[in-house]
Amino acid sequence: MPGYGDLPQMIRRLRIRRLVPAAVLVPIIDRPAGLSLLLTRRAEDLKHHPGQISFPGGRLESGDTGPAGAALRETREEVGLPEVHVEIIGYLDNYLTITGYAVTPVVAFVRPGFELELDTTEVAEAFEVPLTHVLDRERVVRRHSRFLGIRLPYFEIPYRDYNIWGATAGMLISLRQRLFEEQES
Repeated sequence: MPGYGDLPQMIRRLRIRRLVPAAVLVPIIDRPAGLSLLLTRRAEDLKHHPGQISFPGGRLESGDTGPAGAALRETREEVGLPEVHVEIIGYLDNYLTITGYAVTPVVAFVRPGFELELDTTEVAEAFEVPLTHVLDRERVVRRHSRFLGIRLPYFEIPYRDYNIWGATAGMLISLRQRLFEEQES
């Protein structure tokens, strides 16, 4: 399964036999001031990744019509974004996570004029960040952490009081590479 992520080849063989399929929506909103990206801050009392910045999304369920169906369903459930405002334009490579997911980022344009209705059991807040900000190579900070005794790289993209990091930052780097046909560094 091709993909990028924070799950190096060596750990894949040790840690996970089967990755759980998941999908996120990468919602790009066409605002008069320019394109922006809709992100969420996860609820603080969630068991996994509390308070982290993320795209709306989750694991694929049996009734989903593939990654796009899962991303649209999860986005509707988490933030109330109506599908009539969403136009899917493509997919990024799967992002493989240490927590055992193969996440398909579903890229979409979102037409303004919607009102969000957050499921506060999952999402503490939704906010927008200028697309130019998250795609700016100069704003990306490379960090390292340790997992199972192995030094792993990860990325952060600070924005105001938010820290976009981990899988979400990695997917944004993948988006930038795809848009600008950059080679992986």
